Amino acid sequence: MKVGLVREIKKEEYRVGLTPMSAGEYVAAGHEVLVEINAGIGSGFQNEDYEKFGCKIIEDRKELFDTADMIVKVKEPLPEEYDYFHEGQILYTYLHLAADKPQTEALLAKKVKAVAYETVQECDGSLPLLIPMSQIAGRLSVQEGAKYLEKSFGGRGVLLGGVPGIHKGKVLILGGGIAGTNACKMAVGLGADVTIMDISARRLAELEDIFGNTIKTLYSTPYNIEEELKNADLVIGAVLIPGAAAPKLVRREHLKMMKPGAVIVDIAVDQGGCFETTKATYHNDPTFVIDNVVHYCVANMPGAVSLSSTMALTSVTNKYGLMIANLGLEKALEVSEPILGGLNCYDGKLTNEQVSEALDIPYEPYK
Repeated sequence: MKVGLVREIKKEEYRVGLTPMSAGEYVAAGHEVLVEINAGIGSGFQNEDYEKFGCKIIEDRKELFDTADMIVKVKEPLPEEYDYFHEGQILYTYLHLAADKPQTEALLAKKVKAVAYETVQECDGSLPLLIPMSQIAGRLSVQEGAKYLEKSFGGRGVLLGGVPGIHKGKVLILGGGIAGTNACKMAVGLGADVTIMDISARRLAELEDIFGNTIKTLYSTPYNIEEELKNADLVIGAVLIPGAAAPKLVRREHLKMMKPGAVIVDIAVDQGGCFETTKATYHNDPTFVIDNVVHYCVANMPGAVSLSSTMALTSVTNKYGLMIANLGLEKALEVSEPILGGLNCYDGKLTNEQVSEALDIPYEPYK
């Protein structure tokens, strides 16, 4: 199979879909890897690094798309990339279609065979290709939130860990999954006063087992959310429903009950966000203010730490990508339930039920 690695063109996106080492695994398996010139520069990988592993550097982007049987990316295609795709081409990347109807319609019109990292699901319910980026986004959310709480960035001027004799900063985390748990680790590590909320009693019990008395846990109910918002300095939205749009847990009217200069960080922005006021931002202009509340809603947070993110991502994506390349997509779909779960579009049909419900596009299961 001819595998194409393209340079990400999303603003402030520095990750790349294959490291030279992971690209070399495809070459070793007998595939031809075509790398767009300078695709890995943002993560510190030079063109010659890929050539050392047997890859071919391609200067013409259209030539790469025209030639490749499978395109490997990190982020979803942008409108200027839609016309590059051709019928039957495999796309293997993050898609987040539930929050992007134009992209969905474009992939269906091109009859692309699209496998989304975020819906590849193991039999235990885990999302192996989302986990490392959720871990990174969770940890970054506290790091960035702490920065934007500084007065010079528009925040309240609060130090999350405090010092002896004053109150610690209050952190509210909505969602106790992978991202929320990693946010909790960072917030606890900084010495903040941390409350984490979830709808699962079992998960709340697990979090208490992990963190003990260093955190407070609460059931996620509208009343509890409203009460906690009143005192929070930093609120982190970390709710995920695989493949579906994120629920809006914090409404516009809730912002008025928050402290002026409080900060909210929406990790779920790729799925539409769990704050009603969320709108996607970029690393070069990451925040905006509504009702005196600072919003940090960068849609590709892990791109800020591109080398760490690329290494973490490719360590898990290569397993399934190689299976697709070695077996062909159709055979891989037969033998791998996780890859079947990752299939979002096939031959002009939308094959993910959650995306169908979110976008009101007919759902047609694969075969």
